[in-house]
Amino acid sequence: MLAQIGILDGLVIVVYLVGIVALGCWAGIRTRKGAEGAGYFLASRTLTWPVIGLALFSTNISTIHLVSLAQEGYDNGLAYGNFEWMAPFLLIVLALFFAPLYIRSNVTTLPDFLEKRYSQACRDFLAFVSIVSAVFIHIGFTLYTGAVVLKGMFGLPMGLSIVSTAVLTGVYTIIGGLMAVVLTESIQTVVLLGGATCITAIAYGKIGGWDGLTAVVEPVKLTVLRPAGDPSGLPWYSVFLGYPVIGLWYWCADQTIVQRVLGAKDENHARVGALFAGFIKILPVFLFVLPGLLCYGLIRQGALPDTLEDSADTYALLITQLLPTGLKGLVAAALLAALMSTVSGALNSIATLVSYDIFKRWRPEMADHKLVIVGRIATFVAMVAAIVWSPFLGHFDSIFQGVSAMICYIAPPITAVFVWGLFMRRASSAGALVTLWAGFGLGFAVFLLDWFKDATGWNVPFMMASFYLFVACSVVLWTVSIIAPHRHTVESEKLLWSNPLDALRGAGWPGIGNYRLLAAVLFVVMVGLYVIFG
Repeated sequence: MLAQIGILDGLVIVVYLVGIVALGCWAGIRTRKGAEGAGYFLASRTLTWPVIGLALFSTNISTIHLVSLAQEGYDNGLAYGNFEWMAPFLLIVLALFFAPLYIRSNVTTLPDFLEKRYSQACRDFLAFVSIVSAVFIHIGFTLYTGAVVLKGMFGLPMGLSIVSTAVLTGVYTIIGGLMAVVLTESIQTVVLLGGATCITAIAYGKIGGWDGLTAVVEPVKLTVLRPAGDPSGLPWYSVFLGYPVIGLWYWCADQTIVQRVLGAKDENHARVGALFAGFIKILPVFLFVLPGLLCYGLIRQGALPDTLEDSADTYALLITQLLPTGLKGLVAAALLAALMSTVSGALNSIATLVSYDIFKRWRPEMADHKLVIVGRIATFVAMVAAIVWSPFLGHFDSIFQGVSAMICYIAPPITAVFVWGLFMRRASSAGALVTLWAGFGLGFAVFLLDWFKDATGWNVPFMMASFYLFVACSVVLWTVSIIAPHRHTVESEKLLWSNPLDALRGAGWPGIGNYRLLAAVLFVVMVGLYVIFG
């Protein structure tokens, strides 16, 4: 590897890997006295808003984004930037409506929250689905994408890449718990953004700025909202109908993501941390999608060689052609940062789910230090399972579209249960349980139709499929809830909003740190961006 990429680049990569693993292990050892129960899984609920925001962003951004969004930028322009710019709207929803109830309920996991709102059976179901999604979506796709880019750039065998990065990440995650995860994620976010900024800045300067870009690419590639029939396969209505379904699950009801909010110091830190992440999510369109479009423009301009046999190698081409020695190692470190932060976050959430939603419930007398041991074992097992699964992901036409499609088939029933559970008092435990099982069955059936689409002829866009599944799940929930009404407890009554405006009445920090002001500013900024680039 060192011989292929140069001594200096190799040194940068090695120093980064050793440093980040050592830092994660140090965080675990330093907090070992508190590394039991909430100390291990939720960082003793001491997380502040900057750490929460950076950790949310870092866990979300992975090699999938760096590589696949550049690929989509090359093929479809800014269209797939919708997956980044729709996220702030859902983070506003998390900050205003979900985070306060999560903090007030003092839950350790989202399945725990679902039990308090509905029933124990709902908790069991969500725990199972959350573990499966963390292994097969968050970790599996991330390891595979990292292996693809490392092979393309450095000739590293895919199997070796998958195993080595999984093991290195697993070491500090197992030792340090959530504190190690969020500490390393915060640093890795800086490295990630630094590396991506280098690529964008150099490519942008080389093409001649915005005027140079607009002169060589089709105008439609500079827009995010596309009409029906657009080659991107992402018409504007599928974005506005489908993304809220998957976004509500991903940003508001997925344990891997929301665990950072559950570890917040208090309600205001949880709210502002989520909004901070929303502001950071503006950047990926310019740092991850735009480089792919710049690569397309540079090739048309003749400034880069037209050697791309597969658009998946877009980011690798930019790195190898534009960056000097040393910076190549920095960007490679950024790729590893993206990979490791996502994997570590998912592994820690799996450990929490297995410990609290399975073992703690079955054996309530189990001591906290034994729960930590169980969590570490679960982390190891999940890591092995993801290593075995990840090579199969080459089946999908595009990595980003593959991971998005899988989310679209998992999210609808969970989104329906959480959303209507927070805003519809009559949503019942029976309705929620039937919805979860029916939605899971329907989603799995659609997944099989899509997986074998050459034989089945399935051609429904995945975003629209998600919306249709959500409507079906909502009808099931409403119907069963009418037939079998919910019997509320004093606790469950507190876990819903009788009036959505009640969510805005919570005390906020004075001045610019007030969550209501920040949410309004973020909303206006995002609407403005859609007006400019729509």
